[in-house]
Amino acid sequence: MAENKEINFAEMSLGDHLEELRFRLILAIIGLTVGLAVCMFFSGDLLSLLTKPYFAVQQQANLPATLQAITLSEKFMVYIQTALLFGFILASPWIFYQLWKFISAGLYVNEKKFVHIISPICALLFITGSLFFLFVIAPPMIKFFIGFDIGVKSVQTQVTISSYIGFMLLMMLVFGLCFQLPVAIVAANKIGVVSAENLKNARKYVLLAIFILAAIVTPSADMISQVALAVPMYVLYELGILFCR
Repeated sequence: MAENKEINFAEMSLGDHLEELRFRLILAIIGLTVGLAVCMFFSGDLLSLLTKPYFAVQQQANLPATLQAITLSEKFMVYIQTALLFGFILASPWIFYQLWKFISAGLYVNEKKFVHIISPICALLFITGSLFFLFVIAPPMIKFFIGFDIGVKSVQTQVTISSYIGFMLLMMLVFGLCFQLPVAIVAANKIGVVSAENLKNARKYVLLAIFILAAIVTPSADMISQVALAVPMYVLYELGILFCR
């Protein structure tokens, strides 16, 4: 079996690998384009879904439930950005499948079959992470920021639609990607980089690393966002150890 793997690598030159990468990228972009086209028809409903937590908090606080657009193209760009991210979510099974098909070129023949298992798992984790932020983390986070009292009564929070939607979309993307942690852990374990025992003994260092990573990738650089991302990431780390066992 090892000889078969070496022959496959020998037969594929750098140009062949680049051509395979180009082919997979084209297929992934086609899938993303289809997802974007579909979500364009529902972008208004998706925007309503994104703004619902903000408007709910504003109404509870007896504040005007409005978002501002201060540039001419702002509403149009927000419309496209929303359709693009949800199009990526819709096409994520296809996109992750193309990614793992490219990676599978370096796997053993009996390992290639796992591409059909791991691709939907990656897509499911990405979708779960994105929706977890939207429905679980975002509402209390928005409520905290809106209701935070700095002691100056004359300060009012005026939020533009581009800043709000940009924050929501970016955090959904960050949560979706960070939820791939169990897959990365199991993959590292399968190729012999780490063992389940090593993962178990490294818990305290991993916890520190997760909080540092959360501080880096969260756009608002606040403790609420960092903790909201770090806690589920550590739970996923423990889940990855369980899968390795």
